[in-house]
Amino acid sequence: MTHVRTGTRPALAAALLAAALAVGGCSDSGADSAEAGAARDDAKAAAPREGGGADSGAAGDSAASPAPRGGATAADSVTLAPQALIRTAEITVRTGELAGAADSARTLAEGAGGYVGDESTSKDPGAPARARLTLRVPAEEYDAVLGDLAELGRVVHREVKVKDVTDQVVDVDSRVRSQRASVDRIRDLMDDATKLADVVTLEGELGSRQADLEALLAQQSSLQERTALGTITLELRRPAAAPPADEDDGTGVTDALAGGWDAFVTGLRGVLIAVSASLPFAALLVLLVLAWRWLRPRLPRRHVNPPPSPFPGQPTPHGSESE
Repeated sequence: MTHVRTGTRPALAAALLAAALAVGGCSDSGADSAEAGAARDDAKAAAPREGGGADSGAAGDSAASPAPRGGATAADSVTLAPQALIRTAEITVRTGELAGAADSARTLAEGAGGYVGDESTSKDPGAPARARLTLRVPAEEYDAVLGDLAELGRVVHREVKVKDVTDQVVDVDSRVRSQRASVDRIRDLMDDATKLADVVTLEGELGSRQADLEALLAQQSSLQERTALGTITLELRRPAAAPPADEDDGTGVTDALAGGWDAFVTGLRGVLIAVSASLPFAALLVLLVLAWRWLRPRLPRRHVNPPPSPFPGQPTPHGSESE
């Protein structure tokens, strides 16, 4: 009998190894169906727990009797997964106290149980200074903190986004459970393996499945962090400086008289400048006119003979003189 048991151990280990690899391949190829089945099993298992101890007797009675086929009753017996939301918001606020508003924003985030992720301050030439803060706030305090930030100044831009990732969270959770069960099965097979070749094969398979499990755990942690904390990007801007002309709103009578006198003096000064500039040309023109009048009488005159008269017997008109 001892010989028979010793001979059947390697065969049993080989059969277990082949079964484990086959089960692992089926579990990987049918991940979607396994995840859906696991989600349904979790919902069915959670339903009795919500009833509490006081309703256990009633639950047993209802289990003994056939379940009604009504749509409302069937819907009540299903426990839905909690809704998972990723909240993001962008808000721009104008305020004269840039440093004070930034300090208030930090206090609001930390007081709500969150933190400040990133912070930067910039001052471009010709533009008002601005500060940009990225706040991570718990989902329970998200709306309250967003409303308090709007009171730091005048809101000029606000954009709020909400993304539902409930299906993704349920899918990743189901994959994590399935992958953990697969890793546990490989470890159990390694405990029963006796051949070195089987141990080496199982170790390689275990390392591959553990790497997949770690990737799923990282994705699950990221989803939990993004749904537990909302992201608010706050931009604080200092108002642009008002033009100097806006400082003097009204004009009095004295100011009007002074302005009119200044305009008269300025116009008179312009006329005098224009006259002064044209005096040399006017003097030259006057000299030319006087010289022409003095020379004109002294110029010699030229006599021109008149043409013959076309009518005989009529006196010939006197010739005209021309210069």
